[in-house]
Amino acid sequence: MGLLSAGSPLSWEETKKYADHVRQHGIIQFLNIYHKVKERQKDVLKWGDEVEYMLVNFDHENQKVRLVLKGEDMLETLQDRGEKINPNHPTLWRPEYGSYMIEGTPGQPYGGIMAEFNTVEDNMRKRRQEASSLLPNNQSIITVTSFPRLGCPGFTFPEFSPTPVEKGASRSLFFPDEAINKHPRFSTLTRNIRHRRGEKVAINVPIFKDKNTPSPFIEKFPNAIGDDAKAALPDHIYMDAMGFGMGNCCLQVTFQACSIAEARYLYDQLATICPIVMALSAAAPFYRGYVSDIDCRWGVISASVDDRTKEERGLEPLKNNKYRIDKSRYDSIDSYLSTCGEKYNDIDLTIDKEIYSHLTREGIDHPLAQHIAHLFIRDPLTLFEEKIHLDDANESDHFENIQSTNWQTMRFKPPPPNSDIGWRVEFRPMEVQLTDFENSAYVVFVVLLTRVILSYKLDFLIPLSKVDENMKVAQKRDAVRQGMFYFKKDICKAGIAAVDGCYTALNGTEPEHEEYTLMSIDTIINGKEGVFPGLLPILNSYLENMEVDVDTRCTILNYLKLIKKRASGELMTVARWMREFVSNHPDYKHDSVITDKMNYDLLVKCNQIANGQISCPELVGFTTSKTKPSGSKTIV
Repeated sequence: MGLLSAGSPLSWEETKKYADHVRQHGIIQFLNIYHKVKERQKDVLKWGDEVEYMLVNFDHENQKVRLVLKGEDMLETLQDRGEKINPNHPTLWRPEYGSYMIEGTPGQPYGGIMAEFNTVEDNMRKRRQEASSLLPNNQSIITVTSFPRLGCPGFTFPEFSPTPVEKGASRSLFFPDEAINKHPRFSTLTRNIRHRRGEKVAINVPIFKDKNTPSPFIEKFPNAIGDDAKAALPDHIYMDAMGFGMGNCCLQVTFQACSIAEARYLYDQLATICPIVMALSAAAPFYRGYVSDIDCRWGVISASVDDRTKEERGLEPLKNNKYRIDKSRYDSIDSYLSTCGEKYNDIDLTIDKEIYSHLTREGIDHPLAQHIAHLFIRDPLTLFEEKIHLDDANESDHFENIQSTNWQTMRFKPPPPNSDIGWRVEFRPMEVQLTDFENSAYVVFVVLLTRVILSYKLDFLIPLSKVDENMKVAQKRDAVRQGMFYFKKDICKAGIAAVDGCYTALNGTEPEHEEYTLMSIDTIINGKEGVFPGLLPILNSYLENMEVDVDTRCTILNYLKLIKKRASGELMTVARWMREFVSNHPDYKHDSVITDKMNYDLLVKCNQIANGQISCPELVGFTTSKTKPSGSKTIV
């Protein structure tokens, strides 16, 4: 969830007085880090995953499931029993936005040897078991991207009511402040986004029009006063709080590169993969008790933290603000970072020109300088009184204040001051899956892809505007089978050479339309003769040339089979599987409504699948388990 400072949070009015101070010193802190470690080379390959979990309570008597608001207490117990007494504990636990959420990571990063891939699922299983051991029999931790009835009356345990017109952080019609993590960062973020924007955030998700769904679909909001729900659109599911986005769960992977040049190269190449993997991992079709017409959470979370004013959104003439800003601060990247990416940067980039000039005077090259200067058009959203005046030579809180609240598909991460951590990139678009097997498969696929990109000097770059178009397509219903995505036709083109750690086209010409074309995800992942070789065949070729023990090779191939069959449509995405479950439920009236009973039945089954109590061949194939619950699985 980014920087977690402790102390006394400032209001938005107080915070904005220090906005220029934070930006100025954030840039100084970045430059101090950069100049210290820009020549750093040969860092060891390390990587790690982050899995977010929800805590749920099953009321079997009344057949309801609710979100349990005790994440903070659970987190404290997990840390007390784990990392606080054993620095080598195999799991680490961190807070997340919802008070019903926690985040788990490996205790130590994974390294560069292939055998590490055989430990990923086991570590995820340990996390699930470790957290589950603290819960009574009727409670569980689940890896569901979006709780289907989030924001419906009584969705929390214990139950709280929203406070739309009273003092509070979100002023939501649906989401009570008690569902926000008690760490002051989270409620301060919520409140300050609303204050900076000048109104509540507005999230409108198109509703899925089933045969009995009213048309037009128009909701009434009994607890709304005046214009409190004025942003609600016809034929859309309306949400009005940060919790509807940041209260969802995801799966992320962070990589340490051997150098800054390699990190920038990976950042660019993986940015083109983000919409493909997002569609492939689609797992969020339901919002606020309704069936939506999207499969991914990305647009929801983007709107949930959109702090832009009306002026910045282009709805009013610029008067009190400096910039028109095209996107929320949670969105896809706006520029490539490597030298080879420059010719593909075809998105108009709003930058702070003074910061850009400062950076270039200090020797920062154009692509990196404009990236930082673009991030720093944003204001700090949280500031703690004790963290205003810092030692810029040895601290980076002001830089991270802006950096960590630009939530993009990829994040470029400089090393923390005075640490042995190298230059890193974070891959952020994936939706969390139901089982440890699935989550492991997606993580291993992405990590293997980075190894192949570096080993084979692959080049996926296309105009960034086309990647943005892919992001829109990726969120649509059943995009993995129905969507068409722009992708580079020749990713192994001769004439790509290594120059200063960056693989750049020797001819240096502008990109031509013939370089890329529209492809299905099946073609991109599995290949199509005469069109594209496919990412999986390239990964398999790489594996054949590596020394890998039999058990690890078998594990990896099982993961890749899942990816292959999800891409071809032979296996369902979680989103498609959930839709079919609801559509076939005896209580479903084909009106796009998800009742408490339907939600209960769905999540009971999700929990049983995740814990290995029942199989789900249409989702993960025919499986066997080495250990129960939630053992290693083999796709046949």
